[in-house]
Amino acid sequence: MIPRYSLPAVADLFSDEARFGVWLEVEILAVEAWAALGVVPADAARAIRERAAFTVAEIDAREQVTDHDVAAFVDVVQGHVGPPHGTWVHYGLTSSDVVDTALAVTVTRALDLVLGAVDALEAAVAARAREFRDTPMVGRTHGIHAEPTTFGAKLALWALQLRRERRRLAAARSVMAVGKLSGAVGTYSNVDPAVEAFVCERLGLRPVPSTQVLARDRHAEVLYACASLGAAIEGFATEIRHLQRTEVREAEEPFRTGAQKGSSAMPHKRNPVKSEQLSGLARILRGNLGAGLENVALWHERDISHSSVERVILPDSLMLAYYMAVRFRSVVEGMVVYPERMQRNLDASHGLVFSQPVLLALVERGVARDDAYRLVQRNAMRTWEAERPFREVLAEDPEVTAVLDPAALDACFDLARATARAGRAVDALADPADTDGPAGPAADGRA
Repeated sequence: MIPRYSLPAVADLFSDEARFGVWLEVEILAVEAWAALGVVPADAARAIRERAAFTVAEIDAREQVTDHDVAAFVDVVQGHVGPPHGTWVHYGLTSSDVVDTALAVTVTRALDLVLGAVDALEAAVAARAREFRDTPMVGRTHGIHAEPTTFGAKLALWALQLRRERRRLAAARSVMAVGKLSGAVGTYSNVDPAVEAFVCERLGLRPVPSTQVLARDRHAEVLYACASLGAAIEGFATEIRHLQRTEVREAEEPFRTGAQKGSSAMPHKRNPVKSEQLSGLARILRGNLGAGLENVALWHERDISHSSVERVILPDSLMLAYYMAVRFRSVVEGMVVYPERMQRNLDASHGLVFSQPVLLALVERGVARDDAYRLVQRNAMRTWEAERPFREVLAEDPEVTAVLDPAALDACFDLARATARAGRAVDALADPADTDGPAGPAADGRA
């Protein structure tokens, strides 16, 4: 991932120095496991722990000779340890024992950072939801005015979705927190299972049956969790982009007046560039998921068609998932909201957002539903054409007033009644285990 979209916390985990560092820890632990079994001399294990080292430059230079990165790494480490003890480095192991187990360590560490970023983002969204719990605005379906809602309810649903994304990320972490040191085809023919158990325990992993490589459905699940989080953030960012349109202007992402420039040509512009950036980056996460699913099918007990792909998509996806969560949190925390504009836009459709309460009031008083629908629709079309208040147009229709008196009509246009229960989504945030609101299951999915 290019530096523009990389934050050090995750990016540093995938540096060459960090990658070889985890390989080294796997190798050292494996030697210590063999020593505990009495296979490797204790003084050799101590010497390897004390002397094992590398530099990236050394490994890169050696790989030019070996054309094999793990072999180059082992040669360099053995050289630092020196004879006779260095010969025990990589004893009984195959490359994937080291690479796959180390990769699992790195991915789980990265996921821990992503989970923390999602927790912080959820908290930020929930705080804004509570702030605007009772702020009315128009709800839109197909982009068209539908019925009143509240901005707090909209934001609360974002927070609840983030809880579900967290649950998916936590599940993916559990699936990925595994290791294997079982040899060339996974049969333990040259390595004692106790070595695998020893190494995995100290790395915080579970040993699992495998071929020469860990099954790649695990890695695909991580990529799905990242892509799903990206899709959620894209959805939220797209909403902000719509709300920031000049014709709407109900909310907008933060803008540093006097420093930030919205356009190189038009000084008045305040464009939703952060939200647009996030919408674009989500596409990369979805594309990486496709490549990850292609990696699941490998030849027999192992090939390396997945390896080159994973060197790109796993670091990039985890860096992007983290970046997007951190970046969107800053958007949410600095988001500017215009309640007065929300009310003005709510009123702009002349009260037509209350058409369903009118329909239901007619039905309650004995009018057949289809007749009531056509009656309300007819007056709604007149309202659009005349650009007059819907309440006034209805009051002029004798078929309506024959059924609904003025008080009954007024009750249909009660905004407080329309939004009285919208706060249920916000109230659901009080239960941190709730991902679906008051009526949903209370599965927390937290690690």
